[in-house]
Amino acid sequence: MGVEGIGSRVLRKEDKRFLTGKGRYTDDMVVPGMKHAVFVRSPHAHAKITGISTGAALKMPGVIGVLTGKELKADGIGNLICGWMIQSKDGTPMKMGAWSPLATDTVRYVGDAVAIVVADSKGEARDAAEAVEIAYEELPVVVSAVEALKPGAPQVHPEAPGNLIFDWDIGDAKATADAFARAAHVTTLDIDNNRLVPNAMEPRAALGQYDAAEDHYTCWTTSQNPHVARLVMSAFYNVAPENKLRVIAPDVGGGFGSKIFIYPEEIVCLWASKKTGVPVKWVADRTESFLCDAHGRDHATHAQIAFDKDHKILGLKVETIANLGAYMSLFSSSVPTYLYATLLSGQYDIPAIHANVKTVYTNTAPVDAYRGAGRPEASYVLERIMETAARELKISPAELRRRNFIRAFPHQTPVIMAYDAGDFDATLDASMKAADYAGFEKRRAEAAGRGKLRGIGMSCYIEACGIAPSAAVGALGAGVGLWESAEVRVNAVGTIEILTGSHSHGQGHETTFAQLAAERFGVPLDSISIVHGDTDKVQMGMGTYGSRSGAVGMSAVVKAMDKVEAKAKKIAAHLLEADEADIEIKDGNVRVAGTDKSLPWFQVALASYTAHNLPSGMEPGLKETAFYDPSNFTFPAGCYICEVEIDPETGTTRIVQFVAADDFGKIINPMIVEGQVHGGLAQGIGQALLEGTHYDESGQLLTASYMDYTMPRAQDLPSFNIMTTETPCPSNPLGIKGCGEAGAIGSPPAVMNAITDAIRNNSLSMPATPQKVWAAIQAAK
Repeated sequence: MGVEGIGSRVLRKEDKRFLTGKGRYTDDMVVPGMKHAVFVRSPHAHAKITGISTGAALKMPGVIGVLTGKELKADGIGNLICGWMIQSKDGTPMKMGAWSPLATDTVRYVGDAVAIVVADSKGEARDAAEAVEIAYEELPVVVSAVEALKPGAPQVHPEAPGNLIFDWDIGDAKATADAFARAAHVTTLDIDNNRLVPNAMEPRAALGQYDAAEDHYTCWTTSQNPHVARLVMSAFYNVAPENKLRVIAPDVGGGFGSKIFIYPEEIVCLWASKKTGVPVKWVADRTESFLCDAHGRDHATHAQIAFDKDHKILGLKVETIANLGAYMSLFSSSVPTYLYATLLSGQYDIPAIHANVKTVYTNTAPVDAYRGAGRPEASYVLERIMETAARELKISPAELRRRNFIRAFPHQTPVIMAYDAGDFDATLDASMKAADYAGFEKRRAEAAGRGKLRGIGMSCYIEACGIAPSAAVGALGAGVGLWESAEVRVNAVGTIEILTGSHSHGQGHETTFAQLAAERFGVPLDSISIVHGDTDKVQMGMGTYGSRSGAVGMSAVVKAMDKVEAKAKKIAAHLLEADEADIEIKDGNVRVAGTDKSLPWFQVALASYTAHNLPSGMEPGLKETAFYDPSNFTFPAGCYICEVEIDPETGTTRIVQFVAADDFGKIINPMIVEGQVHGGLAQGIGQALLEGTHYDESGQLLTASYMDYTMPRAQDLPSFNIMTTETPCPSNPLGIKGCGEAGAIGSPPAVMNAITDAIRNNSLSMPATPQKVWAAIQAAK
């Protein structure tokens, strides 16, 4: 490890521009002739459009155009799609309802886009949008997934009778039933996983520009995966041929999954640019983000777990109803299926598992991946029911978990996943020691003496990251491969450019990716540049989500560096008249091992481009490309312990201690990893204590601003005690597992287990607001 190489706590290179206001976001982009767009959105959750009048709006000052869904359809723009096919257990395909970027005949949730107004300024566009007259015939509304499945519920899409999108199974139902028949004890739990709004710091935005002279489109957008955006907009939405469409995702201020997807606004801005003859920019306001960004979670689950007389798990049964909202978003079908049910084994050796998942349309915003995407939901089910079982069996929650840990690897679970490596005892031991778990009862008694209720809870999570290999996910219904690409360019003076198909929206890639090259070639970090987010500069790549940038994106960089290193050594061996096997690269020099013969790195690079003295038959230059397709998922895991103190008079919960012990495999930059864990913990604790999306019976979003939707603040969070153990991942060259989602996965059950331990009432759902906690305390008396 060098000073700036792998394992070093290097300060983030990109933070200088972010902290000094020099970041370049989509809203900072200005092109000649640019105009501004405002979308006219439905105020109703479900209604027929019976008429649209744009005449008054078109006459208003500064207005360039007012466009509707009928014009969009006349120009051949396609419907939005879901890119992951799921089959119901009877073999029938999922029921995908039509989603036009601008609604043509029916609106299905509050915020559904109906028209776009383009004007000289955003204010003029907003004024004109209010002048667009739309006549609606209101229809019955359903917002609850459970209610949507009941006979007679309002029908959201004609393509999905009874609002059922698919009815999907995984696991062995008979083996699980047999296991329950032998059980000495069965624990049953009904669990709701509350709906969340992602709330990235930067709202979504899009700037579409059509160049009539070149018949070419450019889209600047807040995307986590610009190449996928270009692919989908060209292949499925008919916006433009792929070779005539450039997608640029500049600095992006957070994503958390919500910026993976292709939304109506990008499509419409590009189309509107051609239609009006001017570049068109749209930037969401915060209320639009609440209304229209893909939401997360929203599961209702009935779970049962069976134990033998020795408290070993025999089987697990899970039935989940997942709310997908009014339309199927790009990866929505995969979240409650292959990203959720395949992780229900957790860290435990469970012989038999059976899960059934029903996904449902409702008159609410679409639901898709949000930090963790299915893994938090699985961990919440399993870790809440494990804690509940420990209480019923009168055994320590730590001991029950330890008794059921997987210890032999590789391990094939009953629900597809094959865990390759892990040491679950290590993270449990580390967290228990750091939390002084053994001394908790003394602290509980001390708190009781002050009139407070104290509780402790733990969560042992596992997740699957990398989301690969491509052949495997393709067989499961994914519409794209999930490999990654990289290009490593060594310039003539020895500086290095790394072009990656991964995308950074807060993860620190400009630092960590550069650390790989600094370690390999011994050059300063400042001489290494990272290029991403532009489909005209970077070859096809799959973007960033599912904690895949390290395990998949960096692995592609390593493969490209392998090729660069091999060529550089051939050149150096030729110049130094040495055997290639004796050449080593260290501290910015290329040298013959065990001698004083060496060349500076830049001189080898220069030699590759002057090409005056290269080995016979070698092409000039020092630039290599690689694609990397993993052989397996990666499996980060950990143990979190939360300790809370509750005021029984007010129901107010204070987290007095939070310990997080994670196994992320090999770590490139410990400081960045700690930051990722801190952010995930804040989001997970926010879900457990504060956040919740609520619709009224008419489909109006009641939590459409920060006045109503409670985000965690610094005062709500403790000083986290975080640590890592390490079992390297054997399925990628760096041994990386991934860290970006762990905090949001493991923390909600730890918090809820602590609260329910304190109040001695297990009937409590997230968010555990003071009102709900106080009511649960009263109910337990």
